[in-house]
Amino acid sequence: MIAVLLPIGAEVPASPPAPVEIQDSTYVPSTLTVPAGTTVRWTNRDEETHTVTSDKGLFGSAGLDLAESFTYTFTTPGVYPYSCDLHPFMQGTIVVN
Repeated sequence: MIAVLLPIGAEVPASPPAPVEIQDSTYVPSTLTVPAGTTVRWTNRDEETHTVTSDKGLFGSAGLDLAESFTYTFTTPGVYPYSCDLHPFMQGTIVVN
């Protein structure tokens, strides 16, 4: 076994956020599976305003205009459905292991 020692005060670089794109009034991918502790970043690629709103009330963005993003860190395993408040037909799911 190899141990890696970091100097006191050294920071371990954080993983980049897991991406979800909002394109053509859909979340891409519609289902994303991530490990606990992952930050997910939704970025709007549409000309229309969209939101990212947890069906369970755990998180929610304001209206996202073109190129704007929203992030949320998932710390607890589970299934997290979400949708767009402005377009209820838009639905997605984050699965946290």
